[in-house]
Amino acid sequence: MSYVGPDSHPPRPPRRFRGGRPLAVTLAVLVPGGLAGYLIWDSASDSESGKPARTLPSASRSEQGSPSKPSADASRSGKPAEPSKSKPAADDPKPSADPTKDSGGRPAASGPLKGKVVVVDPGHNPGNFKHTAEINRQVDIGTNSKECDTTGTSTNNGYTEARFTLDLAHRLRDLLHKQGATVRFTHDNDRPFGPCVDERARIGNEARADAVVSLHADGSAVGNRGFHVILPASVKGGAADTSAIVGPSRELGVRIAGRFVSATGSAPSNYVGDRTGLVVRRDLGGLNLSKVPKVFIECGNMRDPKDEALLTSGTWRQKAAEGLSDGIESFLRE
Repeated sequence: MSYVGPDSHPPRPPRRFRGGRPLAVTLAVLVPGGLAGYLIWDSASDSESGKPARTLPSASRSEQGSPSKPSADASRSGKPAEPSKSKPAADDPKPSADPTKDSGGRPAASGPLKGKVVVVDPGHNPGNFKHTAEINRQVDIGTNSKECDTTGTSTNNGYTEARFTLDLAHRLRDLLHKQGATVRFTHDNDRPFGPCVDERARIGNEARADAVVSLHADGSAVGNRGFHVILPASVKGGAADTSAIVGPSRELGVRIAGRFVSATGSAPSNYVGDRTGLVVRRDLGGLNLSKVPKVFIECGNMRDPKDEALLTSGTWRQKAAEGLSDGIESFLRE
């Protein structure tokens, strides 16, 4: 997914969280390239220590034009490559037909997130490459029209983004269930293609979700590494009006970014977001049409060998799920 272009906006300093408590910021380890370091954002429990909040560095507009895979709302040119026929890894969890239960059929626990609804949106669909005409159909995203969906990217060895996002979604669901949350998917490889980006937004809206997270992995140039979280811009036009969700979505994104760093050890992207791990976009239908707090996360670059080694590791994906779960829990418990 591309995170640069004329509609990209640098992140602004984070707002204070509900209740007026500031979000504490901790300086993390140095990242490659000789930079001084990057910021990680700690949990609400640490914010009670009374440390003042620090502002996030703003993203540089010199990022425009860096190579990356097409956006989740943009079409691919030409016929997409068919995904690998290899068997799923042994650590890939099996889908659960009931979104209120984990992959073992157990109901959500009575935990701190009891009564909260989280919608998990696994980016793309393994069947999209067989339905290019359908996914190229234009849909209304409020401000303009975009393609229904895309095929997503893959590693050079054929591990597809759609397979990655489903695996991560199952892991995240089970962790959130243990905290008592009700988790709903936009799809669970239970339909031939899609859903379209407008329907993905509508699923979260109709569920009255307390938080929505769309899972992705990038397809950029070798050497471009790290994760970043995409936040909705202030957009109004047609059915799109993000004015009510810009603030809480930023809070959700900051929490997720900080916990993702802590759980995985991965650094924020070195090619977009000025190493903040945050990027603002106004051209993604899944964000523009959302009426509830929502973010996208690109967990790494599938085309970089070092990031590929992480993304294809079941152990790392479990850590990624833990970081996402911790960030969501931190946001919802405020």
